[in-house]
Amino acid sequence: MGTLYVVGTPIGNLEDITLRALRVLREVQLIAAEDTRKAHILLEQYAIHTPVTSFFEGNERYKTAALLETLETGDVALISEAGMPGVSDPGYPLIQAAIARDIPVVPVPGPSAHTAALVASGLPTDRFFFLGFLPRKTSERQAQLAEVATVRATLVCYEAPHRLKATLEALHAILGNRPIALCRELTKHFEEVWRGDVEGALNHIAAHPPRGEYTLVIGGAPEDAVRWDDEGVRAALAERLRNGLSRSQAAREVAALSGRSRRDIYALAAAIADSPIR
Repeated sequence: MGTLYVVGTPIGNLEDITLRALRVLREVQLIAAEDTRKAHILLEQYAIHTPVTSFFEGNERYKTAALLETLETGDVALISEAGMPGVSDPGYPLIQAAIARDIPVVPVPGPSAHTAALVASGLPTDRFFFLGFLPRKTSERQAQLAEVATVRATLVCYEAPHRLKATLEALHAILGNRPIALCRELTKHFEEVWRGDVEGALNHIAAHPPRGEYTLVIGGAPEDAVRWDDEGVRAALAERLRNGLSRSQAAREVAALSGRSRRDIYALAAAIADSPIR
């Protein structure tokens, strides 16, 4: 029986690869790569001639069976487009399937964009909460951010340039004007780390249109962060109703901020409006 090696590869600079990773890539029977074009660039750089097969989100389901067959007799190295496989990249189902068959799974650590960004951000590193890529749909993104609104640890997420503005606006609306670092094109020629707060970040990208892949590092919740459990929702609704907003207006605002269902929020608003407001 072979071994599945989960191999970290450079996130940009091809020099960021370990001697162990190079040895494993030379010795395995097959390399399963998320992006075969980028894999060949790396392999050619180091004169590695191991066969490569594609393994990405679109073919992950049926390719897993074929790779498990290969693992019955030989070793396979799993690599993603960049960084560690399985971290916001394909690989998790294959790793699970290998473990279920008692096939050894061995990590070969390497570069990771979220840890590189974290240590460069200047924000606390003792605890962090990794969000991966935030959902593309506005309501789902708001809901996920509402879930972590009271997390005291530093938050880290990935974002594409064309969605950066919408994500920063959601961060500002739900988490407030927190400290943030925009880490762009890490380890590459145009690497940039911008540090400030969310409002400043929005001004920055207005003056400098986003390019390249971003890792965002966001300050954790302050002690007085709004909680979006029922008690926190009721408090937010009561404040808006006291200020003269209608039930529907108050429910709409709080639903957008909390990421919770507008129907549920409206029911709470109706209950509050029907009782004396102090």
